[in-house]
Amino acid sequence: MEESRASLPMRILVAVLFLFLLAPVLLVFPVSFSGDEVLSFPPDSWSLRWYENLLGHDRMLAAFGTSLLLGVVVTALSLAIAIPAAYAIVRLRVRGSEFLFNLFTAPLLLPTIVLGLAILIVFASAGLLATMQGLVAAHLVVTLPYALRILAVSLSNMDLACEEAAATLGGTPFTVFRRVTLPMMRPGIVAATALCFLVSFDEVVITLFLTGPRISTLPVELFHHVENRADPLVASVSVLLILLTLAVVLIVDRSVGLSRTFVK
Repeated sequence: MEESRASLPMRILVAVLFLFLLAPVLLVFPVSFSGDEVLSFPPDSWSLRWYENLLGHDRMLAAFGTSLLLGVVVTALSLAIAIPAAYAIVRLRVRGSEFLFNLFTAPLLLPTIVLGLAILIVFASAGLLATMQGLVAAHLVVTLPYALRILAVSLSNMDLACEEAAATLGGTPFTVFRRVTLPMMRPGIVAATALCFLVSFDEVVITLFLTGPRISTLPVELFHHVENRADPLVASVSVLLILLTLAVVLIVDRSVGLSRTFVK
């Protein structure tokens, strides 16, 4: 009885904290259906005009397509690099593996604005500013540490018994990796995929240094739009981004489960 009485205030406190954190996000939904010319809450009128304006906003739609393509390409490259790198660091214990791990994850220690300025200086001399190749390379600097850390933790938590059993039954190292290790890494791979895509899609600080009139991403386009106007169009885009994030979370949950993916 004492435990139940003690847990009730804690549950109430957690509920209040969740409500406090989610209140700004929840307010975006009614604002997106506003018929007003400027952002205000509560809206004086209701309308779908800003969703209709979004469908006719060529720059915003082009920026969304760029962000979507960029997120897919960066995620695929991050996994292609991080999976063998994590395996070499955790399983093969190659010489200098600890140095390689620290090198790959070093960008997580730097402020993004410092990292963005450094990338700008390097890419300016290489002619990679305002190009898709430059954006992919810059986003890889940010997403690769997340993918490598998640996959390395996933590998280190796996039991070696299954891989050793497959090897003693005649499986080659590549066969053991393909048929035993990779399936067991599935929760970590799904988590790395979801996180890399969301980080790349939402990246704005570093991208601001690299975009230009020829190419822009959705977060950068929203940033410039808010600089010039404060209308509910931003709220309508935010609602769609929230729904996209929820869709990614639901896909992860339906495929392997959130508890298996993010909780160890």
